[in-house]
Amino acid sequence: MTDAPEQLAEALAAAVATALPSQAPLTTAPAQEGTVHVTAAFAGAVAADLDGGVPGPLVICVGTELVEALAESPFGTLDLAAAVQPALDLAAAQLGAQARQARTLDLSAEGFDIAAVLGGPFLAVPLIGTGIAAAVLLSHASAQGARTPVAVAVGASAEPGAAADAGTADRPAEPFVPAFGTPPPPRMARGLEMLHGVDMEVTVELGRTRMTVRDLLALTPGAVLELDRAAGSPADLLVNGRLVARGEVVVVDEDFGLRVTEIVDAAAAG
Repeated sequence: MTDAPEQLAEALAAAVATALPSQAPLTTAPAQEGTVHVTAAFAGAVAADLDGGVPGPLVICVGTELVEALAESPFGTLDLAAAVQPALDLAAAQLGAQARQARTLDLSAEGFDIAAVLGGPFLAVPLIGTGIAAAVLLSHASAQGARTPVAVAVGASAEPGAAADAGTADRPAEPFVPAFGTPPPPRMARGLEMLHGVDMEVTVELGRTRMTVRDLLALTPGAVLELDRAAGSPADLLVNGRLVARGEVVVVDEDFGLRVTEIVDAAAAG
């Protein structure tokens, strides 16, 4: 890679802006040298190590807006690392690498040092929405070890307020660049729509049973388990472990599917 570290960091941030959930459209501010005080402006952060010979990790810091939206979801608290993973995947592709499974950083931990997490000096690129909505942190070691970017299709889940022009890094810098650590501006009322692009695990449950360890160890191919549900009873549709619907199991092109027959009231499901 021949790009200057600052240009590379801004390219990563532009990619992140297309996938990170946000109430308002995100644009990149100029890259700046990071300090240990960078994380003071944010409510959460996620890191992912890299595969492909590029030193890591990558870190994305996010504001209160996203953290609270995930915590107040109607499906229960959603995982911040899972919500930010698509953005990390796009950022890693800009380095010619692949992001491993994301992990959430505890910014409130005693003695937390973001420079230690990143392995040394780093660049920070703010993402501007309604104030500083997020920031991408890239170590100088990662920038120096970058390879040819990998083409990755941007998911169709980008919502208005979750997308930015992929060419943001080539545009003149935005004049509004708040300093890290300054109080955030008053937050806009947000809706569930900012989470529309967040992937969640959906599970269909046919039934349950309880077994002793002895019986589990005695299982062999061909064994039949009796479930706590009669034949023909509807299966449960669970999102993030919470019951949201019931339906009939069907076969679609030789794959199992679920025909939804009932939407479960949120209060009753809780």
